[in-house]
Amino acid sequence: MNKLFNYIVLSLIIWLPSINAQDSMLYDIIDEVSSKRIEKDITKLVSFGTRHSLSDTLSKTRGIGAARRWIKKEFEAISSECNNCLEVFYEKSYVTEGDRIIFPTWIYNVIAIQRGTKNPNRFIIMSGDIDSRISDPTNYKDDSPGANDNASGMAGTIEAARILSNYKFENSIIYAGLSGEEQGLFGGRSLAKYAKKNDWDVIGILNNDMIGNIEGVDGVIDNRSFRIFSEPFFFNSKYSSDLNMRTGGGENDGASRQLARHVHKTVKKLMPELNPIMIYRLDRFGRGGHHRPFNDEGIAGIRIMEAHENYNRQHNDIRIENGIKYGDVLSGVNFDYAAKLTAVNAISLATLASSPRPPKNIKIGGIVEPSVKFRWEHPDDKSIKGYKIYWRETTSSTWDNSRLIDKIDNYTLEGIVIDNFIFGISTVNKKGFESLVSFPQGTFRD
Repeated sequence: MNKLFNYIVLSLIIWLPSINAQDSMLYDIIDEVSSKRIEKDITKLVSFGTRHSLSDTLSKTRGIGAARRWIKKEFEAISSECNNCLEVFYEKSYVTEGDRIIFPTWIYNVIAIQRGTKNPNRFIIMSGDIDSRISDPTNYKDDSPGANDNASGMAGTIEAARILSNYKFENSIIYAGLSGEEQGLFGGRSLAKYAKKNDWDVIGILNNDMIGNIEGVDGVIDNRSFRIFSEPFFFNSKYSSDLNMRTGGGENDGASRQLARHVHKTVKKLMPELNPIMIYRLDRFGRGGHHRPFNDEGIAGIRIMEAHENYNRQHNDIRIENGIKYGDVLSGVNFDYAAKLTAVNAISLATLASSPRPPKNIKIGGIVEPSVKFRWEHPDDKSIKGYKIYWRETTSSTWDNSRLIDKIDNYTLEGIVIDNFIFGISTVNKKGFESLVSFPQGTFRD
């Protein structure tokens, strides 16, 4: 017992300075998020009248063309303040077919890349949607303010860029304004394919779609809770694996689930006043978001959004009917709440942009034994200081137990029966940042 106690104390002494340094940076990032700037950006986006993907592209004041040019200028202005630290450009695709594509159109995404100091081709992405819609998804002429859906997510993405561009990270961050979401997730499809074509090593994407409403259609008012949607594993057979699901229980441990858990853990530690709710579902029932196309391409992706939706304020013509106000207008957005969820994204981006590469080829053993054994390969990453073994009960949604170990390639977890828990391993670097947890991909017997 004394030997174990001394080991734990020594580990804490070794790791504590770096952990305190990273926490200090993350608290600073939280404090720097401005609800006033977010309000200003949402108001500006609403001022374009409509941001429908098929709307005017030539006007300087109305339509999606004016909106995307303004977003690009905002990213460029941010870049000028950080010594041109952002690469800003349009990523586009020509769409000719779709249930909501009534004539061919170019779908423009606005991209800003903040390159990492050590891993410039390794990315974590935050996205918001540029476009908006009203009751008729093909009505591209009438006013469609889209204040919450999704000027809130777009404004949050711009604000995250303003703040994080003042810091240096080992991995790259992409701030993305995606178009064509309401017409069929076309912007996400285009960027996901662009990422694969250009061999981007993507940690994951945090898709923000509606982060500003606190008053649910059911009357619940809640400015502290938010939802994290994630699919269990990649459903595209090209990228999926069986994860040893039948006997190993890995049906809840795909890359997107691990990304969701990372955000959840980060928020619970640094913003304990918030209530992150993990939803074990790709998206709302029967609905979709821009993280899905990335999942389709084998890239981890989650949706971050408000906990209580108000359907009267979504996809509706602006009107009063039977005493009920309909329409996605500015009065339905709580800017302080949008700032909180922006901070959630900012610290999640910062931790993952600082994270090491995950362990490779993890195998697990311990069949009919009173202990669990692990073997893995070191990733090509000199920043790694050690590993962290996680385990949880099979019915738990979060990693509830962990053990920090040195930079070794095998470990035996004594006294833990393999049958009763789910296991995973992350890497930890010298600054105290962790990779996403990786689920074992194979088994072994001595």
